[in-house]
Amino acid sequence: MPGVIDVITAAAGAAGVFAATNLDDIVVLTVLFVALRHTGRPRPWQIVAGQYAGIGALVAVAVVAAAGLLVVPDPWPGLLGLLPVALGVRALMSRGDDDEPPAVVGSLLGVTGVTVANGADNIAVYVPVFRSLDPATGLVWLLVFALLVAVWCAVAAALGGHPRVVALVGRAGHWLVPVIFIVIGATILLTSGVLPHLADLLT
Repeated sequence: MPGVIDVITAAAGAAGVFAATNLDDIVVLTVLFVALRHTGRPRPWQIVAGQYAGIGALVAVAVVAAAGLLVVPDPWPGLLGLLPVALGVRALMSRGDDDEPPAVVGSLLGVTGVTVANGADNIAVYVPVFRSLDPATGLVWLLVFALLVAVWCAVAAALGGHPRVVALVGRAGHWLVPVIFIVIGATILLTSGVLPHLADLLT
């Protein structure tokens, strides 16, 4: 069993890795909470549950890969960036004449999918980390991750309700929210390295 100092050290390491790999989730979650205020979708429980499900899926894949039971083909997970791009484009094309921000994601499954897509590149960080941890320390990491998902959701909910954010989205949300999703998806595609691989296959 790890001692108190070991637990604190493990918790600090887990918090640092989680924060470094999930800062962009704050943006996604904030956009979802802003959309909730204007459209009623996705529901708060769907945002929170979807975030937990998405992060949980990423961590589960990383743990299984760290155990040597799964090989994650790099950089093909970058293709998941197509999901937020598609959601953003669909929202832009389907918006009405009002200035209300569209519900780019409106379900638990949609929130989970966007979370997985946005964090697919995190697996490359998590695998070597979990491979180096003993079971007790790994459990500390998982508990810290679970706690910080709740913290992330709380921070995003507060940002999504901030008067300045609400005012900005009220003025430009009809195009700003979908564009944010498109930018997130494009960033995933560009930084994952999957596009050069596709180009090589096509030539």
